[in-house]
Amino acid sequence: MKQLSGHTLPFAVLGHPIGHTLSPVMHNAAFHSLGLDALYMAFDVAPEALLGVLDGMKNMGFRGVNLTVPLKETAFKGLSDLALSASRLGAVNTVEFTSTGLRGHNTDGKGFLTAVKEAFDFSVAGRTLFVMGCGGAGRAVSITAAGEGASRLILADIDESRGKAVSRDIATLSPSVKVEWAGASPIEWANHTTGADLIVQASPVGMKPEDVCPLPPSAFRSGQLAFDLVYNRPVTCFTQAAAAGGARTANGLGMLLHQGAEAFTIWTGQPAAVEVMREALKKALYG
Repeated sequence: MKQLSGHTLPFAVLGHPIGHTLSPVMHNAAFHSLGLDALYMAFDVAPEALLGVLDGMKNMGFRGVNLTVPLKETAFKGLSDLALSASRLGAVNTVEFTSTGLRGHNTDGKGFLTAVKEAFDFSVAGRTLFVMGCGGAGRAVSITAAGEGASRLILADIDESRGKAVSRDIATLSPSVKVEWAGASPIEWANHTTGADLIVQASPVGMKPEDVCPLPPSAFRSGQLAFDLVYNRPVTCFTQAAAAGGARTANGLGMLLHQGAEAFTIWTGQPAAVEVMREALKKALYG
């Protein structure tokens, strides 16, 4: 067991709920591997309490915090100092405690790009992406891909207003990128998928074993890539349907890993122990 002292540097992840998080697993493994006297914890914090909690954590000497659902948008609206990554994506998933206050970052976009490069040797530049789900994660993926030079984005979400909001933001931030709306009904989505080079599943579907993929195997094709942001099981309903349709698949473990590694470097100024973090996550998830 780690020996704590008055010199131990505290870090944390905040969410509501928070019981599902695996961030402490990978960050504490990295701290141990690099010989850092630090501890990463998890706390359940309601959105209305977030800003007060963050101020208190700064006064207590916390060095860095991650944020998960549903706190990313709350932090974006409440923090005055935002890195470009957060201001572009409209959400904060990483808080840096600086000498002048709290600075919000978003590492989801970089985590996504690194994960798909690692899984498929794939770059989004000049390619067509179909993104299923336009909430916080889907928004980050879509805006990041547009900023990296994707030629076309096809967006789908059961909430039309959420999808259209992402479309408008991309039109403002990356006006040269063609954006299409696939509709709010899963029945419509399969008519828009076969032209995509990469299909990204960015909704919560697949987190439960009984979930059913909104896309049938016929919505996929040979040579296509399918990336599921869900990471809590090796095979999800989405990756299963995609593989049956001939696509190459990957789950979201890589994105979880690389967004965390980016946050680690922001806080410590050191390269993260990526392989140590990866093995810790695999062990925690899959045994």
